[in-house]
Amino acid sequence: MATLWRRVRTLALSLTRPRAPEALPVTIDRRRVYVLPTRFGLFYSTLLLGMAAGALNYNNNPALMLCLLLGGAALASLIAAQLQLTGLNITTIDGEPVAAGQTLLLRVHVQADPSRVRRGLRVDDDDLLDTSVLNLDQGHGEAEVALPTRQRGWLDVPRLRVFTTRPLGLARAWTYVWSDAPLLVYAAPEPNGPPLPSGSGQQAQTRLHPAGDDVHHLRNYRPGDSRRTIAWKPSARRDTLLVREYEQPLGADVVLDWRQLVNLDFEARISRLARWVDEAERDGRRYRLCLPGQPDIGPDHGIVHRHACQRALALLPLAGGYGR
Repeated sequence: MATLWRRVRTLALSLTRPRAPEALPVTIDRRRVYVLPTRFGLFYSTLLLGMAAGALNYNNNPALMLCLLLGGAALASLIAAQLQLTGLNITTIDGEPVAAGQTLLLRVHVQADPSRVRRGLRVDDDDLLDTSVLNLDQGHGEAEVALPTRQRGWLDVPRLRVFTTRPLGLARAWTYVWSDAPLLVYAAPEPNGPPLPSGSGQQAQTRLHPAGDDVHHLRNYRPGDSRRTIAWKPSARRDTLLVREYEQPLGADVVLDWRQLVNLDFEARISRLARWVDEAERDGRRYRLCLPGQPDIGPDHGIVHRHACQRALALLPLAGGYGR
């Protein structure tokens, strides 16, 4: 039975729009909205049929009128459910890169005409792994769908379903959106690797530290500064408290070289370099990433530099086509 249901569902998905990834933004029109009764809607329809049969059999006009009114309300709910989705503008689908094996949060950004009240909208993926509420405030809103990741590189965004059972829960209206822009998944860092290699670059770097070695400059006193750092003579000349700030050497730039990891296989090299990039960034070190067949990245540090290094590692060939 489960196999038959999967085949029926696969066939139904192949007949619905869109049938292939599409560029965003996209506006949902009535031809892309599908409506079917829920289980409660089927029970409601069965109840109305029973009421209608009884009213006709006994020639009970008030019961027949009630049955027609309830049937009219059901038909109106079908139209209202479709209008909940018609006119939605799916602007972007994005997500911050994560390491392979972690959960990536897809953000679905939606705009709509604020004059029409839309309630009870939800978003899930084709595999029904996660469902998220889509709240529209002043015509704007977003939903987050958790997507598992398995390997580094580009991750194709699955076809997402936006649906609702409002206003009465008698019918389910849904539509699909399928973005053609893949998302990046970083390489999984090595869980228990060796420490960051010592700096071997030529450019030394320093940072300000109250316990450093060399005086860097004088600055105004701030509450909490140690009395030992107060420069008394310059303070007396300027009639204000001045504090010495020192600089502490951090060592030379760290070089993360692919060719230095000859004892590891292809994917293990990537995992170790990914770990070292995160450690260097965490420690505030300047680092340079050297990969074969590519220009060196850096030396530098910061969010942009880390992304450039992790992106280069993530997009290396999966087959390991590089030499040692």
